[in-house]
Amino acid sequence: MLPESIDLGEEHILARQSDALQIGDITADAFRNDPFNLWLFGNFAGINALFHAQARRIYIPRGFCYRIGDEGACMWMLPGNNAEFSLSDYVAIAWPTLLRCGPGAVVRAVKTGNAMDAAHPHFPHAYLFSIGVRPSSQGKGLGRKLIRPVLDACDRLGLPAYLENSNPANSSFYMSCGFEPYGKVIHPEPDSPPLVPMLRQPREPA
Repeated sequence: MLPESIDLGEEHILARQSDALQIGDITADAFRNDPFNLWLFGNFAGINALFHAQARRIYIPRGFCYRIGDEGACMWMLPGNNAEFSLSDYVAIAWPTLLRCGPGAVVRAVKTGNAMDAAHPHFPHAYLFSIGVRPSSQGKGLGRKLIRPVLDACDRLGLPAYLENSNPANSSFYMSCGFEPYGKVIHPEPDSPPLVPMLRQPREPA
């Protein structure tokens, strides 16, 4: 799957490196009350730092990111591209986490990353790292508009899509888009909220 195979239409705006701050802002705002990320970091400052670093260092330069205005954004990794952290990526994410959230959050983050890597499928797929709509804009159908372009491309090309659902409140939305639970629920520590792997098989294009 190449970026050129995804039709964003007129409403979606493809993110460039100069848009990293805005993509990070939108996504962090959308995840500010996310139960798994609040367990992981303990505060919004850690969530904010993570999504800004992921947008700036991983998903805009190597992945496929876009937004709808200043209301919602997606970060995808397309098949054949690599979301693995380099040493400098680890430092860039771990250091602000340590400063803002303490050493326990760094330990939880490492355990979470290892558990996610172990559960991640090895066959070609589009990986949805994050989809987020600001709380002030939720309930308008923006989530479905955001996710649609890449899912449509997956259907045309016969590719599955994969994500980890960090909020049980979003399960019905993902299932309505064709995602189903896949494998075992991820619990990096026994007391962690569930992180649910979900897979969507391609459908016949409409």
